[in-house]
Amino acid sequence: MVKQAFFYLAALVVISTGEAYSCVVAPDSTRLAVAGGSITEILYALNAQDKIVALDTTSNYPPEAKNLPSIGYVRNLSSEGLLSLNPTLVLGENDIGPPAVLSQLERTGIDVRIIEERHSAEGILNKVKCIGEIINQIDETAEFISSNLIPQIKKLEILASSNKGSGHKVMFILMIQGGSPIVSGTGTSAHGLISMSGAQNIMSQHDGWKQISPESIIEASPDAVIITQRGLDSYGTIEALYAHPSLSLTPAFHNRRVIVMDGMAMIGFGPRTIYSAVKIAGMLDEMAK
Repeated sequence: MVKQAFFYLAALVVISTGEAYSCVVAPDSTRLAVAGGSITEILYALNAQDKIVALDTTSNYPPEAKNLPSIGYVRNLSSEGLLSLNPTLVLGENDIGPPAVLSQLERTGIDVRIIEERHSAEGILNKVKCIGEIINQIDETAEFISSNLIPQIKKLEILASSNKGSGHKVMFILMIQGGSPIVSGTGTSAHGLISMSGAQNIMSQHDGWKQISPESIIEASPDAVIITQRGLDSYGTIEALYAHPSLSLTPAFHNRRVIVMDGMAMIGFGPRTIYSAVKIAGMLDEMAK
């Protein structure tokens, strides 16, 4: 059966806020308040957007989602705004907050579900399955996974295997502040994206996001660089970026191997992250030829 093939009953894992990860079907999912862009993306992919009454500010895809009422930033939600919309269910990414707002929602009896985040293709699949289970749209979710995600994941696995053999060294730049790039170390969503593509994160000796010096950039010597579109726009044009004093001295810039893509599409860890990983893996594979 479809239900048996794609779903499981998630264990209840209590976290520090007192909330819990749970994929058990919600008693009432008719009025959804959503805190997290990846969750919004998934709900639209499952054609469940009519249930959404409000979104946080990171929920900017698809573009029509911006027309819905806002409940603030995912980490700094407004309890007054949330409660005024009478949601029957709040779905949040794992950085939803602040804790005081979650506690207030809990006291009012509103069902709050925090969706587990793991930075891998399997993690995205489980996120989609969990949301489909919670809103009781199991068959629609199974169809979306089998028709859209599984074929892309199979393609990604082939490309990633090829890239692992090529040993690509990649640097991911979130933005550039004062001329110094903020790059991805381990434990970040971008590190997961690089791993999914089969490449090596050249900054894996660091943990989290880190602003690095010109000397560190030159010493790292990346073969390719990925930068968010917003990061590029805040710096200037692509030609201005290629003239960056230290980045221009790396093999990536010497060979013009710079990949520019939408940040949320790459590291939001919704379905678009799988599509982005396939595109990046394909570009890296071509670079090796």
